[in-house]
Amino acid sequence: MDLALKLDGVSRRYGAFAAVSDLSFSVERGAILGFLGPNGAGKTTTLRMILGLVAPSAGRVEVLGETDGRRLRARIGFLPEERGLYRRMTAVGAIAFFAQLKGAPRSEARRRARRLLDENGLGEAADRPVRALSKGMAQKVQLLSAIAHDPELVILDEPFSGLDPVNQQALEGLVRGLKARGATVVFSTHVMQHAERLCDQVVLIAGGRKVFDGRVADARAAAPRTLILEGALAADALAGVPGVAEVAAERLSDGRMRLSAKLAAGAAAPAALRAVFSRDLDVSGLELREAHLHDAFIALTGGGDAAPVPEASAA
Repeated sequence: MDLALKLDGVSRRYGAFAAVSDLSFSVERGAILGFLGPNGAGKTTTLRMILGLVAPSAGRVEVLGETDGRRLRARIGFLPEERGLYRRMTAVGAIAFFAQLKGAPRSEARRRARRLLDENGLGEAADRPVRALSKGMAQKVQLLSAIAHDPELVILDEPFSGLDPVNQQALEGLVRGLKARGATVVFSTHVMQHAERLCDQVVLIAGGRKVFDGRVADARAAAPRTLILEGALAADALAGVPGVAEVAAERLSDGRMRLSAKLAAGAAAPAALRAVFSRDLDVSGLELREAHLHDAFIALTGGGDAAPVPEASAA
């Protein structure tokens, strides 16, 4: 297996506080990994250990075959959570500057900067100073600065934070483009919808510990599906239905009842549906709602504050 990244039993302590505990996972080259968890879960600390900015208290980190990420800065692109650009620089100058820091010749750096700006809808802003750009535009310029040297591994710490829906969608497209050219992308987030759409692999952490590592579909399978019925129903109409673990009842404005039934893990939905219909209930609406990654996070951690985003805002 050709790995871009491997963590083996990695921990980081600050005195008595364990920011990360015994964390192990690996990422294949060319994959998109979502590193997920609530605020304070240990995501940023882990990314800093990968980059060599913080040494692990225990365990081993391998990045692109090396054990010290500081030796690989020309092969890694990094967008920190703390944003910052030289505000008097132009957009093209800022991107070219960071490309030169990673070894690109001056003329090539400026050529790449203009190409990236054009490709990402910022061509007309190329010669405007950063201080004259909107927040979303400036954030896109900083992201382009992180990839202008064509890195093999791109690490993005909360890249969607503060972006409006249009720019969130543009950033998702940019991440897909990085994968298409063969780069490995690791991004941290506490917003699950982006990972659900983008990732080949997700690692969920809570309290500095890993709670899941695998495909999005497998994570979603860990959460219960929900059977929703509407109609002239009694609140206990689903009592005793096989596979139903929990039922919430809500009286609608027109007098009908909505029953939301969580199916137990491994429960067969067809069996539950057959049992429902065998009761000859007065049902006017029925939906089997599949679990989302946010539901899986709650199920796997028993809580947490992973942020759900309305679909209109996470386009």
